[in-house]
This record gives sequence, structure tokens and C-alpha cells, in this order.
Amino acid sequence: MDIQHLQYFVSVATHGSFTKAARECYVSQPTISKMIKSFEEELGVPLFNRAGKKIVLTDAGQAVFQQAQKTLKAFRQLTDAINDVAGLKKGKIRIGLPPMIGSRYFPRVIDEFHHAYPDIKIQLVEDVTRKVVRDVENGTLDLGAVVMPVDDEVFGHFSFVHDRLVLLVHPSHRFAGCSSVRLKQLKEEEFIFFHRDFALHDQIIKECLKLGFMPNIIYESTQWDLICELVASNLGVALLPSTICHAFNPERVKIIHLEEPVLPWNLAIIWPKHQYLSFAVKEWIRFTKHLFGRGIPPAVPQPEEAMKKESEK
Repeated sequence: MDIQHLQYFVSVATHGSFTKAARECYVSQPTISKMIKSFEEELGVPLFNRAGKKIVLTDAGQAVFQQAQKTLKAFRQLTDAINDVAGLKKGKIRIGLPPMIGSRYFPRVIDEFHHAYPDIKIQLVEDVTRKVVRDVENGTLDLGAVVMPVDDEVFGHFSFVHDRLVLLVHPSHRFAGCSSVRLKQLKEEEFIFFHRDFALHDQIIKECLKLGFMPNIIYESTQWDLICELVASNLGVALLPSTICHAFNPERVKIIHLEEPVLPWNLAIIWPKHQYLSFAVKEWIRFTKHLFGRGIPPAVPQPEEAMKKESEK
């Protein structure tokens, strides 16, 4: 048994797939399958139940998975500490980015950081806020960009976006000519929501329940541009962060201020508060805090432009 065995095993267990694990570990699927089989033979127990299409951990696999995560975390911290002592400006950072946040705010940050620290490798993991928060806490990720709030006792953080949700409606909608709308006025509307894995999903429902109604959700999506297109097709209304909506065509979608209550959408970089932070991680925090402090512009193509490019392929 060695560290590579554990890395391959944890990757397969995390993804529930040999194919995805092989892709993440930059090896062929037969290689990772052979390594897992060798690992099982060494331990004398099956680690995965391969019946059916889904690969799931056995009871023994669950026990090994928990200990393997701790071992890999300790190994990474040891490697980081040695690099720091040696004064080497290198290392690896694993950063969790929710889809809506990553593509909008981080391309320029990553580009400038790479030019400043070419020997520091960055691994980006795209996932929803809940999963990013959980993986930063358990050490699977070093950093994460998430929707606030988070537990201040567990995480260090700095904010880089302070925004609010606005209402999107079709130009023919009864509220299209309004400058503002109260949330309780949307009681009878049909909503287009972000998928339930997204933080905004539960945040909006919670506020609606406070006002005595459950929103009528007719569509859910993981893509903000698709949500915009559904509203533009007059299939329902949506609540999205204001900064994202600046890219939308006002002739196809009307944007209205939401009041009573104002629903915040605040973003922050988080890291584990009581764990060792490597030179690479500390430099990322310092570097990104400086860049966001300069007010770097977000980059978001208009949904119409994205659809045009797709149709030209």
C-alpha cells in the first residue's frame, strides 16, 4: 500500500466511477482498475460493490475511505510544510468553484496568479456551494468560493462580492413596468429556480415561507443563462443576482428591484480556520484579496452571444 493507492481509491470513491477517477488522476481506466484490484487483494476485502451501473463503497470500503482521507490530508500538509521550510515557491492549490461563480469572477484571477507563480499548480473543482463548503472543511479542498454566510468558527474568509437578488420577468408581464416589487406580490407566480443543490434555491424558499407561501416552482436549472432564456420565453419569473443580469437584453427580459425583503447574494473565499495553510494557499488568499480590492471586472458573455456561437458550430 502506498499514497498512490490511496489517491486512486479516494478518487474512485468520491466520483463513484472508474472513468471519472482515471480522468482526474490522469491515468487510463485499466490502470486505475488494476490498482484498485491490487489494493483490495492486499487488504483481503472488497472495497466496492460493482453490481449494476453504480459503483458504491462496501462497509469495509467506507471504513478505508474515512481513514484514507485523513492520511492524504496529513501527507499533503507534510509536503506543504517541507516546501515552505525550503522556501520553494511551488505547490498545488485545490479550489472549489460553484459554476455560476467560477466562470464569472475567476478567469482573470487565475491567469494573473499563474503568471506570478508559474510553479504553483491550480486544480479547479466545480461544484455547488454546499459541497464546496463541506470539502473545504474536511480538507479535500484548500479553498472555496461560496455564497455566504458560513460558520465563522470553522472558516476564515474574505468577501469579494456584495450583491442582491432582482426579479426577472417577460416584457409582457404585469410587473414589467414596475420599478420595484415586494416578494409577497409573487405569491401567485410560476417560478424558474436554480436547482435544489444551489444555495439560492433554499434561500428563496425560506424567505417565501416567512411570508406565508410556498413558491410554485415549474422549472429548475443549473445554468443562469438558461433561466434567463426561459423567462424570455414567458415561461415564468426568476430571481437572480443583480450583477449577473447586467448582461441580459432588456428588450427580452425586464429586471425589477426586489424589496421587502431585500435578498442578499454575498460571495466570499473561504479556507479552514484551524488548519495549516501552505505558502501557495496563503499567497492565493493574499493575491486574490488584492485583485478583488482593485475591483477587477467580472466577465460574462450575454446569453444571446453564447447561443449564437453555439448555433454557428
